[in-house]
Amino acid sequence: MMRSLYSGVAGLKTHQVKMDVIGNNIANVNTVAYKSQSITFSELMYQTTQSASGPNEITGTAGTNAKQIGLGVQSAAISTAITQQGSTQTTGNAFDLRITGNSFFVVSDGTSNYFTRDGSFYVDAVGNLAMSSNGYNVMGWLVNNDGEIVQDNVKKLQIMSPENMTSDPKATELATMTGIIDKLDSQVLGDGKVINLAFYDNMGYSYTARFRMNGTDEEGNYILNLKDVLDANNESILDKFDAKIYTGSNSAGTNSYATKNATYSLLDGYTMTASPSTNGEMKYTDPKFGDVTLTPSTIFSGYNPTTGKISDENSAYGSYSYTEDGKTVTMTKADAAKAYAEAFGFDDYTELLSLTVQATDANATPTTVGTLLKAGNTTYTYNDGTTTTNKNLFDANGGLTTDGYVTIAGSAVSVRYNQATGTLTGLNGSTNISAFNLTIEPKESSTENPFAKAISVDMSATKNLNNEGTSTASATSGDADGKGTGCALGTMTGVSIQNNGMIYGAYDNGQTKLLGQIAVASFSNAAGLEKQGDNLYSATLNSGEFDGIGVDITADGGYMSTGVLEMSNVDLSSEFTDLITTQRGFQANSRIITVSDTLLEELVNLKR
Repeated sequence: MMRSLYSGVAGLKTHQVKMDVIGNNIANVNTVAYKSQSITFSELMYQTTQSASGPNEITGTAGTNAKQIGLGVQSAAISTAITQQGSTQTTGNAFDLRITGNSFFVVSDGTSNYFTRDGSFYVDAVGNLAMSSNGYNVMGWLVNNDGEIVQDNVKKLQIMSPENMTSDPKATELATMTGIIDKLDSQVLGDGKVINLAFYDNMGYSYTARFRMNGTDEEGNYILNLKDVLDANNESILDKFDAKIYTGSNSAGTNSYATKNATYSLLDGYTMTASPSTNGEMKYTDPKFGDVTLTPSTIFSGYNPTTGKISDENSAYGSYSYTEDGKTVTMTKADAAKAYAEAFGFDDYTELLSLTVQATDANATPTTVGTLLKAGNTTYTYNDGTTTTNKNLFDANGGLTTDGYVTIAGSAVSVRYNQATGTLTGLNGSTNISAFNLTIEPKESSTENPFAKAISVDMSATKNLNNEGTSTASATSGDADGKGTGCALGTMTGVSIQNNGMIYGAYDNGQTKLLGQIAVASFSNAAGLEKQGDNLYSATLNSGEFDGIGVDITADGGYMSTGVLEMSNVDLSSEFTDLITTQRGFQANSRIITVSDTLLEELVNLKR
């Protein structure tokens, strides 16, 4: 009789525990990322009054089963539905995160690491990403000096540190010219089509390189001149810096030398080829009138074709010899200049022999290095505006002397287009070069150059087509993919978190910067984690250990969603159903006690 009383008491206790579990579930129905629990019962123990016996072949009797009387019930296990995903709650807060998958955020109180599915985060006063409920730091991986994630032991993510609040400036390295050059454009035929290129130095200051595209008398051949470089105040910087454009491998700051057999260019883009030999003849190639052979010794008084040296610097040019009807005709320098000007359409003979020297690099690509002399006087004029007399511009080897070297802002490249297709053929006579380099260097020797990197300007997208007399050519920083644009100093305007946990800062200079990555923890038996309150779990011997590093959430197919939170996975319909059955179970067990008590009362009443 007493056994039934104790069984009833055990039933009451276990059903009370189940009510506690159900009550906790219902209480946390709106708790972020709460995982519901369930309880299972097991028999407590049994009193065996008769053991089982087997069949007896001798007597022929059958076996009997054991006789056992149960002594009640006990709580067998309380399980957590930790892998069951909760519904999504939209918040719109960029720092609210929801994990899809079986992973956990890693947070720390400064001493120990804990794990949570609660992604309700915020940024504290010093820029740390932390839990809103208790201020525990969210842990993850930081970036190295190259801006790459280093997957090492997790650290707190100080995403809004002082150094992350700004984005360093970058120098422009790439640029692109696009649009149409129309040969009938009055600007191209006149002063030149102006093309501006905005770019940045490595300090973040902005500048504008001003080019002019000029046509020539040769169909499809144009000259792109660099006219000036302006700062943000629209003032030229060429009083302090030299600028040039070139193709090939020459680099700014390397003295180039004019050599024998070098190519020279007139200021209007015509070319003169020096081929010193026994007679030292020079061939002038005019795109309109063809080739003319000149004798250097008569063009330059005292010119030595073997050494390439000018012995009489005071003579801008000497007499002019040419062949007519098999006879050699020699003219004075003035008459020669006038005759040449008249023959080839120059308005003023002083335009003659105003030469721009171009040196050749290892790839035989001509690079403009300076203006040597101006016809009509005996004074050499350099591009920086200074003049000098009695200077020998060539050394004994035919090379340009130091006094003769001037890097000019008005340097140019020849641009040629295919007249059948209108596409770019090449630059400076090369068919495999479609980009030129813009370099800027201090006039004074200095290792501190904010324009340390050359800007490679790709012209392959330009076309030479009919556009009703209007050219649309323009230049923008960056290549076709937007790389190499350069930028000014930027201030952070926002933070975004990608679905792989990578955190990026956005800046008002158009740049983004990787700030870190949220790491997650994964366990072989997540149900073995131990609840610690505050939506936290800790690792146990049955859950598996945390290695201190964590994993990328995408490694097991999971991902993070921003602006949303994971809701509780409590199912109210199931909880209320369990509530009813638990109530009935409790009620039935209480009846066992009352009925047993009545039976005992009847037993006691046998003696009156």
